[in-house]
Amino acid sequence: MTKYRRILIKLSGESLAGDNNSGIDVDIIKRTVQEIKTLLDNRIQVALVIGGGNFFRGLQGAGKFLNRVDGDYMGMLATIMNAVALRNFFREMGINAHVMSALKTEKITEDLYPPKAIDLLEKGQVVIFAGGTGNPFFTTDTAGVLRAVEIQADVMLKATRVDGIYNKDPEKHKNAVKFEKISYNEALEKNLRVMDLTAFALAKENGLPIIVFNFNQPGILEKIVIKKESLGTIVH
Repeated sequence: MTKYRRILIKLSGESLAGDNNSGIDVDIIKRTVQEIKTLLDNRIQVALVIGGGNFFRGLQGAGKFLNRVDGDYMGMLATIMNAVALRNFFREMGINAHVMSALKTEKITEDLYPPKAIDLLEKGQVVIFAGGTGNPFFTTDTAGVLRAVEIQADVMLKATRVDGIYNKDPEKHKNAVKFEKISYNEALEKNLRVMDLTAFALAKENGLPIIVFNFNQPGILEKIVIKKESLGTIVH
């Protein structure tokens, strides 16, 4: 008996770029698809939300030559580029995958409709949510929590470069202390910037647990979801 039946994985665009810092690293995306296939083979239903930071970062990119709204929409388009690429890799592996977008791009994506997404997931297919929330001023973390709640996921797994949540940046501070578990309230009180406040508030309101983990560790998804290893940090 596995711990979770339906999960949503939140991937950053940067995680798909690897050491290149931009674009898509083919080896990383192949590894990602292979790890998700392992979950599917164990009858875990998998949905994804992907950022677009490997192509364009809306908040930073809007600073000098764009207004915030246009910058955010450009960021949403970048998430669609990543989602379409990932869909193709799934299909090459023989996995039926769908991209549902909050933005209207009907020639390359499907309309966002959570009941249909649930139906596809229950058939063992992968659903990739793109286009963020479809609105400016919201991050893909918020989109991840929103989609997880909409499809009634048991948990959201947030992929990062570090193995959980710390009291300060572990890449800058050697004495940083890791939290094995932390409540939504504690995370908010300590001002831990692992996600934005809107995402935290939405997760708390709907009782959605979040696991923050190191995406660069091979086999990490199987270890957390199937083998039930206590890796990363659980926000509850």
